[in-house]
Amino acid sequence: MNTVDKQYQGFLRKLIMYGKDKEDRTGTGTISYFGETFRHDMSNGFPLLTTKKMAVKTMMTELKWFLKGDTNIKYLVDNNCHIWDGDAYKAYPHKDKLTQKEFINKIKTDWEFARVWGELGPIYGKQWRNWFGYDTNVNPYSVDQISELIKNIKENPSSRRLMVSAWNVGEIDKVVLPPCHYGFQCYVSDGKLSLMWNQRSVDTFLGLPFNIASYGMLLLLLCEETNLKPGELIGSLGDVHLYKNHLEQTHEQIKRDSFKLPTIELSNVDVLNGEFDYEIKDYEYHPTIKAPLSN
Repeated sequence: MNTVDKQYQGFLRKLIMYGKDKEDRTGTGTISYFGETFRHDMSNGFPLLTTKKMAVKTMMTELKWFLKGDTNIKYLVDNNCHIWDGDAYKAYPHKDKLTQKEFINKIKTDWEFARVWGELGPIYGKQWRNWFGYDTNVNPYSVDQISELIKNIKENPSSRRLMVSAWNVGEIDKVVLPPCHYGFQCYVSDGKLSLMWNQRSVDTFLGLPFNIASYGMLLLLLCEETNLKPGELIGSLGDVHLYKNHLEQTHEQIKRDSFKLPTIELSNVDVLNGEFDYEIKDYEYHPTIKAPLSN
């Protein structure tokens, strides 16, 4: 049974019926409510929405980028993933000289330009793979949280400390955008690995479908590394909102019937180098619904 689309469409309906008007940093305007939970048993299929076609390659490229510890958009641009273009361009101080399209083309063709202006600060990848802090003697240190997580799942699966955080308080002011999905926790029981991610800000129409599939994929990758079976995928969602320029698209998606969830086959998995191959099988879906991204 496909409860992924059912839950997701329920969130959309709840927003339309009960969401309150709320201002936001982009100036677009939203309707919003606070506090929601998403749950999916991974044995029922890969959590990819079927009520609209998902940009799977874009989502997978971003996840690889996170796992590599990369914080520069050049890798994304080189792999035709453009979901962070607007954030990078927004931080560029010479917009009078380059349009966003010209800026992104220069990121792709000029490594020195990309090195300076493609950098987004210590966002997800940096915190996942190279968390920076100070010990009690004020000596700097770094932690590869993904490596430590895999090690701890293998060596101490009953631990309640199987966690990764992207919310590094000491570096929040250095990023172009504070992390929306700011941490996740793993749980092992009966030979199965479950994952719960926490998200402070939920762009329900564009962002949440990506978050669900991305963390579902991360769970499967961690299972490959730890020889565990996938259990539950859980999302703990804070400010659940819908941008007002997504209302027409939302009404369209709510009307659509879902299909059976697809499955996925993985190969050449190397989590610590941010590499994996995948094949989505039996993915049946409704057409894409385009909507503008607010930065």
